[in-house]
Amino acid sequence: MRRISDVFFIRPEATIVIVCIALIAYFSWRNANFYSYLNLVTMAQYTAPIAVIGAGEVLLLDLAEIDLSAGQVFLTAPWFVVFMGQHGVPLAWAIVGSLILCSLIGAFNGSIVVWLKVPSFVATLGVNYVLAGYVLVVSNDITTDMPGTTGKFGAVMGISNWAEGLWGLGLVLIIWALLKGTVFGLHTTATGGNALGAAEAGVRVKQVKIWCFVIIAFISAAIGIVDSIRIGSLDPAAPGLNEMLAGVTAAVIGGTALTGGKATVVGTLIGAIVLGVLEDGFNLIGISANWFILVEGAVILIAMAVNVQLGRVTARTLRE
Repeated sequence: MRRISDVFFIRPEATIVIVCIALIAYFSWRNANFYSYLNLVTMAQYTAPIAVIGAGEVLLLDLAEIDLSAGQVFLTAPWFVVFMGQHGVPLAWAIVGSLILCSLIGAFNGSIVVWLKVPSFVATLGVNYVLAGYVLVVSNDITTDMPGTTGKFGAVMGISNWAEGLWGLGLVLIIWALLKGTVFGLHTTATGGNALGAAEAGVRVKQVKIWCFVIIAFISAAIGIVDSIRIGSLDPAAPGLNEMLAGVTAAVIGGTALTGGKATVVGTLIGAIVLGVLEDGFNLIGISANWFILVEGAVILIAMAVNVQLGRVTARTLRE
Protein backbone atom coordinates (compact mmCIF):
# COMPACT_ATOMS: atom_id res chain seq x y z
CA MET A 1 0.00 0.00 0.00
CA ARG A 2 2.86 2.37 0.76
CA ARG A 3 4.29 1.83 -2.72
CA ILE A 4 0.92 2.59 -4.28
CA SER A 5 0.57 5.82 -2.32
CA ASP A 6 4.11 6.81 -3.31
CA VAL A 7 3.08 6.66 -6.97
CA PHE A 8 0.53 9.41 -6.40
CA PHE A 9 3.12 11.57 -4.65
CA ILE A 10 5.85 11.07 -7.25
CA ARG A 11 3.61 10.98 -10.35
CA PRO A 12 1.01 13.79 -10.13
CA GLU A 13 -0.72 12.59 -13.31
CA ALA A 14 -1.63 9.26 -11.65
CA THR A 15 -4.76 10.78 -10.09
CA ILE A 16 -6.08 12.18 -13.35
CA VAL A 17 -5.51 8.81 -15.08
CA ILE A 18 -7.90 7.18 -12.60
CA VAL A 19 -10.43 9.99 -13.09
CA CYS A 20 -10.18 9.61 -16.86
CA ILE A 21 -10.75 5.85 -16.73
CA ALA A 22 -13.71 6.30 -14.40
CA LEU A 23 -15.33 8.90 -16.67
CA ILE A 24 -14.85 6.75 -19.77
CA ALA A 25 -16.39 3.76 -17.99
CA TYR A 26 -19.34 5.84 -16.76
CA PHE A 27 -20.24 7.50 -20.06
CA SER A 28 -19.78 4.29 -22.07
CA TRP A 29 -22.16 2.60 -19.60
CA ARG A 30 -24.72 5.39 -19.94
CA ASN A 31 -24.58 5.51 -23.74
CA ALA A 32 -23.28 2.76 -26.02
CA ASN A 33 -22.56 5.33 -28.75
CA PHE A 34 -19.64 6.60 -26.70
CA TYR A 35 -17.35 4.04 -28.38
CA SER A 36 -18.72 4.64 -31.88
CA TYR A 37 -16.21 5.55 -34.57
CA LEU A 38 -17.66 9.00 -35.26
CA ASN A 39 -17.81 9.86 -31.58
CA LEU A 40 -14.16 8.91 -31.05
CA VAL A 41 -13.21 11.09 -34.02
CA THR A 42 -15.20 13.98 -32.57
CA MET A 43 -13.45 13.68 -29.22
CA ALA A 44 -10.03 13.56 -30.90
CA GLN A 45 -10.81 16.71 -32.88
CA TYR A 46 -12.05 18.52 -29.78
CA THR A 47 -9.15 17.39 -27.60
CA ALA A 48 -6.27 18.14 -30.00
CA PRO A 49 -6.19 21.97 -29.69
CA ILE A 50 -6.63 21.83 -25.91
CA ALA A 51 -3.80 19.31 -25.54
CA VAL A 52 -1.43 21.28 -27.77
CA ILE A 53 -2.08 24.66 -26.16
CA GLY A 54 -1.96 22.98 -22.74
CA ALA A 55 1.42 21.41 -23.54
CA GLY A 56 2.74 24.81 -24.53
CA GLU A 57 1.41 26.33 -21.33
CA VAL A 58 3.23 23.61 -19.39
CA LEU A 59 6.55 25.07 -20.55
CA LEU A 60 5.55 28.48 -19.19
CA LEU A 61 3.86 27.22 -16.04
CA ASP A 62 7.09 25.36 -15.35
CA LEU A 63 8.67 28.83 -15.30
CA ALA A 64 5.84 30.25 -13.15
CA GLU A 65 4.71 32.23 -16.22
CA ILE A 66 1.60 32.05 -18.41
CA ASP A 67 0.55 33.02 -21.94
CA LEU A 68 -2.98 34.36 -22.14
CA SER A 69 -2.59 35.11 -25.85
CA ALA A 70 -2.04 31.49 -26.94
CA GLY A 71 -5.72 30.93 -27.70
CA GLN A 72 -5.91 34.10 -29.78
CA VAL A 73 -2.74 33.12 -31.65
CA PHE A 74 -4.51 29.79 -32.32
CA LEU A 75 -7.37 31.75 -33.93
CA THR A 76 -5.27 34.46 -35.62
CA ALA A 77 -2.81 32.18 -37.44
CA PRO A 78 -5.42 31.02 -40.02
CA TRP A 79 -6.35 34.66 -40.65
CA PHE A 80 -2.73 35.43 -41.48
CA VAL A 81 -2.92 32.63 -44.06
CA VAL A 82 -6.10 34.14 -45.53
CA PHE A 83 -4.73 37.68 -45.61
CA MET A 84 -1.50 36.60 -47.32
CA GLY A 85 -3.48 34.49 -49.78
CA GLN A 86 -5.54 37.54 -50.69
CA HIS A 87 -2.29 39.24 -51.68
CA GLY A 88 -1.25 36.41 -53.99
CA VAL A 89 0.95 34.36 -51.65
CA PRO A 90 0.72 30.60 -52.44
CA LEU A 91 -0.99 28.57 -49.73
CA ALA A 92 2.07 26.62 -48.55
CA TRP A 93 4.15 29.80 -48.24
CA ALA A 94 1.24 31.58 -46.55
CA ILE A 95 1.20 28.85 -43.88
CA VAL A 96 4.97 29.17 -43.41
CA GLY A 97 4.63 32.94 -43.20
CA SER A 98 1.83 32.64 -40.65
CA LEU A 99 3.92 30.33 -38.46
CA ILE A 100 6.84 32.78 -38.63
CA LEU A 101 4.63 35.75 -37.74
CA CYS A 102 3.12 33.89 -34.79
CA SER A 103 6.58 32.87 -33.60
CA LEU A 104 7.57 36.55 -33.68
CA ILE A 105 4.49 37.32 -31.58
CA GLY A 106 5.77 34.79 -29.07
CA ALA A 107 9.21 36.42 -29.13
CA PHE A 108 7.53 39.78 -28.55
CA ASN A 109 5.64 38.38 -25.55
CA GLY A 110 8.81 36.92 -24.09
CA SER A 111 10.81 40.09 -24.66
CA ILE A 112 8.24 42.24 -22.85
CA VAL A 113 8.26 39.85 -19.90
CA VAL A 114 12.03 39.41 -19.74
CA TRP A 115 13.40 42.82 -20.68
CA LEU A 116 10.63 45.19 -19.57
CA LYS A 117 9.74 43.13 -16.48
CA VAL A 118 6.03 43.21 -17.30
CA PRO A 119 4.18 40.31 -15.65
CA SER A 120 3.36 37.67 -18.25
CA PHE A 121 -0.31 37.74 -17.22
CA VAL A 122 -0.57 41.43 -18.14
CA ALA A 123 1.67 41.38 -21.21
CA THR A 124 0.00 38.44 -22.90
CA LEU A 125 -3.51 39.61 -21.99
CA GLY A 126 -2.76 42.86 -23.81
CA VAL A 127 -1.43 40.99 -26.84
CA ASN A 128 -4.55 38.80 -26.78
CA TYR A 129 -6.80 41.84 -27.22
CA VAL A 130 -4.51 43.42 -29.83
CA LEU A 131 -4.72 40.28 -31.97
CA ALA A 132 -8.48 39.96 -31.47
CA GLY A 133 -8.98 43.59 -32.49
CA TYR A 134 -6.65 43.21 -35.48
CA VAL A 135 -8.67 40.29 -36.84
CA LEU A 136 -11.97 42.13 -36.38
CA VAL A 137 -10.70 45.27 -38.10
CA VAL A 138 -8.95 43.64 -41.06
CA SER A 139 -11.73 41.10 -41.68
CA ASN A 140 -14.49 43.72 -41.29
CA ASP A 141 -16.04 41.26 -38.85
CA ILE A 142 -17.08 39.02 -41.74
CA THR A 143 -16.84 35.22 -41.62
CA THR A 144 -14.67 33.84 -44.43
CA ASP A 145 -13.70 30.50 -45.91
CA MET A 146 -10.38 28.88 -45.04
CA PRO A 147 -8.26 27.86 -48.05
CA GLY A 148 -6.69 24.43 -48.38
CA THR A 149 -9.75 22.40 -47.46
CA THR A 150 -9.82 20.18 -50.55
CA GLY A 151 -7.65 17.53 -52.18
CA LYS A 152 -4.70 15.68 -50.73
CA PHE A 153 -3.34 18.80 -49.05
CA GLY A 154 -6.57 19.28 -47.11
CA ALA A 155 -6.74 15.60 -46.20
CA VAL A 156 -3.25 15.63 -44.74
CA MET A 157 -3.69 18.96 -42.97
CA GLY A 158 -7.05 18.45 -41.36
CA ILE A 159 -10.14 17.35 -43.25
CA SER A 160 -9.59 13.59 -42.91
CA ASN A 161 -11.12 12.20 -39.73
CA TRP A 162 -7.98 11.57 -37.69
CA ALA A 163 -5.70 14.24 -39.16
CA GLU A 164 -6.20 16.86 -36.44
CA GLY A 165 -5.89 14.31 -33.66
CA LEU A 166 -2.63 12.97 -35.13
CA TRP A 167 -1.22 16.48 -35.63
CA GLY A 168 -2.13 17.32 -32.05
CA LEU A 169 -0.57 14.15 -30.67
CA GLY A 170 2.58 14.76 -32.68
CA LEU A 171 2.99 18.32 -31.37
CA VAL A 172 2.38 17.21 -27.79
CA LEU A 173 4.99 14.45 -28.13
CA ILE A 174 7.50 16.99 -29.44
CA ILE A 175 6.96 19.19 -26.38
CA TRP A 176 7.24 16.14 -24.11
CA ALA A 177 10.53 15.11 -25.73
CA LEU A 178 11.79 18.70 -25.57
CA LEU A 179 11.00 19.02 -21.87
CA LYS A 180 12.17 15.57 -20.78
CA GLY A 181 14.93 14.65 -23.20
CA THR A 182 16.92 17.80 -23.98
CA VAL A 183 19.24 20.23 -22.24
CA PHE A 184 16.74 22.98 -23.01
CA GLY A 185 14.06 21.11 -21.07
CA LEU A 186 16.42 20.64 -18.15
CA HIS A 187 17.23 24.35 -18.18
CA THR A 188 13.51 25.19 -18.31
CA THR A 189 12.74 23.13 -15.22
CA ALA A 190 15.82 24.48 -13.43
CA THR A 191 14.79 28.05 -14.21
CA GLY A 192 11.28 27.43 -12.93
CA GLY A 193 12.53 25.81 -9.75
CA ASN A 194 15.15 28.45 -8.90
CA ALA A 195 15.87 31.12 -11.51
CA LEU A 196 18.72 32.69 -9.52
CA GLY A 197 20.39 29.35 -8.86
CA ALA A 198 19.99 28.36 -12.51
CA ALA A 199 21.56 31.64 -13.67
CA GLU A 200 24.48 31.14 -11.31
CA ALA A 201 24.93 27.64 -12.74
CA GLY A 202 25.28 29.07 -16.24
CA VAL A 203 21.72 28.73 -17.55
CA ARG A 204 20.70 31.59 -19.85
CA VAL A 205 17.47 32.21 -17.99
CA LYS A 206 16.20 35.08 -20.14
CA GLN A 207 16.75 33.22 -23.40
CA VAL A 208 15.02 30.14 -21.99
CA LYS A 209 11.94 32.18 -21.10
CA ILE A 210 11.78 33.92 -24.48
CA TRP A 211 12.11 30.63 -26.36
CA CYS A 212 9.28 29.10 -24.32
CA PHE A 213 7.00 31.95 -25.42
CA VAL A 214 8.11 31.39 -29.02
CA ILE A 215 7.40 27.66 -28.81
CA ILE A 216 3.87 28.01 -27.43
CA ALA A 217 3.04 30.60 -30.10
CA PHE A 218 4.38 28.34 -32.86
CA ILE A 219 2.51 25.19 -31.81
CA SER A 220 -0.70 27.14 -31.09
CA ALA A 221 -0.52 28.60 -34.60
CA ALA A 222 0.19 25.19 -36.12
CA ILE A 223 -2.80 23.46 -34.53
CA GLY A 224 -4.93 26.54 -35.22
CA ILE A 225 -4.25 26.25 -38.95
CA VAL A 226 -5.00 22.52 -38.91
CA ASP A 227 -8.23 23.10 -36.96
CA SER A 228 -9.41 25.83 -39.34
CA ILE A 229 -8.74 23.67 -42.41
CA ARG A 230 -10.89 20.93 -40.84
CA ILE A 231 -13.73 23.34 -40.05
CA GLY A 232 -13.44 25.18 -43.38
CA SER A 233 -14.41 28.65 -42.19
CA LEU A 234 -13.16 31.39 -39.85
CA ASP A 235 -15.23 33.41 -37.37
CA PRO A 236 -13.49 36.73 -36.57
CA ALA A 237 -15.46 37.10 -33.32
CA ALA A 238 -14.43 33.73 -31.84
CA PRO A 239 -13.03 34.22 -28.31
CA GLY A 240 -9.44 33.03 -28.07
CA LEU A 241 -9.44 33.06 -24.28
CA ASN A 242 -11.73 30.02 -24.27
CA GLU A 243 -9.13 27.78 -25.93
CA MET A 244 -6.35 29.17 -23.75
CA LEU A 245 -8.29 28.59 -20.53
CA ALA A 246 -9.12 25.04 -21.61
CA GLY A 247 -5.42 24.40 -22.22
CA VAL A 248 -4.44 25.79 -18.82
CA THR A 249 -7.20 23.75 -17.21
CA ALA A 250 -5.84 20.57 -18.82
CA ALA A 251 -2.35 21.40 -17.55
CA VAL A 252 -3.52 22.14 -14.01
CA ILE A 253 -5.73 19.10 -13.57
CA GLY A 254 -2.97 17.02 -15.15
CA GLY A 255 -0.63 17.88 -12.30
CA THR A 256 1.41 20.88 -13.46
CA ALA A 257 2.08 23.39 -10.67
CA LEU A 258 1.27 27.07 -11.20
CA THR A 259 4.22 28.03 -9.03
CA GLY A 260 6.84 26.56 -11.37
CA GLY A 261 9.36 23.75 -11.14
CA LYS A 262 6.87 20.88 -11.61
CA ALA A 263 5.44 20.11 -15.03
CA THR A 264 3.93 17.09 -16.75
CA VAL A 265 3.09 17.06 -20.45
CA VAL A 266 1.67 13.54 -20.16
CA GLY A 267 -0.66 14.71 -17.40
CA THR A 268 -1.74 17.63 -19.58
CA LEU A 269 -2.60 15.30 -22.45
CA ILE A 270 -4.68 13.16 -20.09
CA GLY A 271 -6.26 16.31 -18.65
CA ALA A 272 -7.27 17.37 -22.16
CA ILE A 273 -8.78 13.93 -22.75
CA VAL A 274 -10.75 14.28 -19.50
CA LEU A 275 -12.18 17.60 -20.69
CA GLY A 276 -13.05 16.04 -24.04
CA VAL A 277 -14.71 13.05 -22.37
CA LEU A 278 -16.71 15.33 -20.06
CA GLU A 279 -17.91 17.60 -22.87
CA ASP A 280 -18.79 14.72 -25.16
CA GLY A 281 -20.28 12.58 -22.40
CA PHE A 282 -22.58 15.35 -21.23
CA ASN A 283 -23.84 15.79 -24.80
CA LEU A 284 -24.44 12.06 -25.21
CA ILE A 285 -26.48 11.65 -22.05
CA GLY A 286 -28.42 14.88 -22.62
CA ILE A 287 -26.97 17.16 -19.93
CA SER A 288 -26.91 20.88 -20.73
CA ALA A 289 -23.56 22.32 -21.84
CA ASN A 290 -23.95 24.87 -19.03
CA TRP A 291 -23.26 22.08 -16.55
CA PHE A 292 -19.94 21.40 -18.27
CA ILE A 293 -18.76 24.92 -17.42
CA LEU A 294 -19.79 24.45 -13.80
CA VAL A 295 -18.10 21.05 -13.56
CA GLU A 296 -14.96 22.40 -15.27
CA GLY A 297 -14.65 25.09 -12.60
CA ALA A 298 -15.14 22.56 -9.82
CA VAL A 299 -12.54 20.25 -11.36
CA ILE A 300 -9.97 23.06 -11.39
CA LEU A 301 -10.58 23.84 -7.71
CA ILE A 302 -10.42 20.20 -6.68
CA ALA A 303 -7.32 19.51 -8.79
CA MET A 304 -5.49 22.50 -7.34
CA ALA A 305 -6.41 21.51 -3.79
CA VAL A 306 -5.26 17.93 -4.37
CA ASN A 307 -2.00 19.04 -5.99
CA VAL A 308 -1.21 21.41 -3.13
CA GLN A 309 -1.87 18.73 -0.54
CA LEU A 310 0.16 16.13 -2.42
CA GLY A 311 3.00 18.62 -2.66
CA ARG A 312 2.95 19.19 1.09
CA VAL A 313 2.85 15.47 1.84
CA THR A 314 5.71 14.84 -0.59
CA ALA A 315 7.83 17.59 0.96
CA ARG A 316 7.09 16.23 4.45
CA THR A 317 8.00 12.70 3.35
CA LEU A 318 11.31 13.84 1.86
CA ARG A 319 12.22 15.65 5.09
CA GLU A 320 11.53 12.51 7.09
